Amino acid sequence: MRVLFTTWAWPSHLYGLIPMAWACRAAGHEVLVAGQPGIHDETVRTGLPAAAVGHDVDAEGLVRGYLLPSRTVPAPAAPAGSEGRGPRALRMFHALADSMVDDLTALARDWRADLVVYEPTALAGPIAAAAAKIPAVRLLYGTDLMLRARALLPDVLAPLAARNGVSSFDPLGDLTVDPCPDEFQLPVDYRRLSMRYVPFNGPGAGYPPVPPAPGRRRVVVTWGHTMARLSPAHFFAPQVALAAHGSDTDVVLAVSTDQLPLLGDLPDEVTVTVDTPLHLLLADADLVVAHGGAGTVLTTLQAGVPLLLVPQLPDHAGHSARVLATGTGDVLSRDEADQDRLRGRIRCLLDSDRERAAARRLRERNLERPAPAGLVPALERLTGMRATAVR
Repeated sequence: MRVLFTTWAWPSHLYGLIPMAWACRAAGHEVLVAGQPGIHDETVRTGLPAAAVGHDVDAEGLVRGYLLPSRTVPAPAAPAGSEGRGPRALRMFHALADSMVDDLTALARDWRADLVVYEPTALAGPIAAAAAKIPAVRLLYGTDLMLRARALLPDVLAPLAARNGVSSFDPLGDLTVDPCPDEFQLPVDYRRLSMRYVPFNGPGAGYPPVPPAPGRRRVVVTWGHTMARLSPAHFFAPQVALAAHGSDTDVVLAVSTDQLPLLGDLPDEVTVTVDTPLHLLLADADLVVAHGGAGTVLTTLQAGVPLLLVPQLPDHAGHSARVLATGTGDVLSRDEADQDRLRGRIRCLLDSDRERAAARRLRERNLERPAPAGLVPALERLTGMRATAVR
């Protein structure tokens, strides 16, 4: 079986595909990960075969256009030409698909793919699958926030489909693979397979910090990759680290190399770790404070650790709402996230057993679900191939 995985050029979206891609590879199937040129080098670093398709778009500019409103942090100006008709997010999905779909369709045909697996915002994926007359599997990386756009997507993407000889297709694919515990997911009405969330937080070379001294607690602070790329004004990690540290509390601040110049002076109780995959930092964590990205939230919950989130994008707000609904943490708006409130909420969560118990329950629910390797036979059946049939 030849499985073509696809995403656009955003690291966290790529990372959500990697455990399933490696599961297919380990089962003896051929795997190829296709994305815009801007994600090619990062894909190569995962150890999987990679192909560049289409061209890059100003994704950062598009994402800046729908930062949540704030009284204190002004939103950067939207990029020129982004104020067309329709919801801004739909314009972004159209632009991303338009940049990739022709090359992705050609690749699916020329490589003779048997299956396309795509993350939910890489909507060139189901079009390419339909054009190549093969199944499409949507692999969620978090809560299914695309459900809100379900009815609108076929019309938005119809010109791209027609350009590639496709008269009709389902943006949700033939099957959805869902890594979210049921309590964390929104109600859905489509065919899906439950999968254990297995974290992949990048191919970093970092190592876990030493355990905290007896009697001391540990807060891990991360602000992902997105917010600093949009604007330093939206990168709250240094302020959060300052609020979190205390006489009985150590802080581990996880940043990328690009974020180091944004940190400023930090106290000795803050340990800065660079390019370390988040899951390596959570064994001794008592709390994670973060921006609300799907990978960060699910990685933290699979470790059974509660969260304090400060969402600034709509998808971050959506995942933050599920954290509140499951009782696994707390949420502050960015206008509320001053030093006093941050310090107070952090102390409350460190002293509370309720959120910790809820996070551990979701960890148990996650472990009850089949690992990615356990879903490979279902993908084989979808393509009509036997488990041993490898071209």
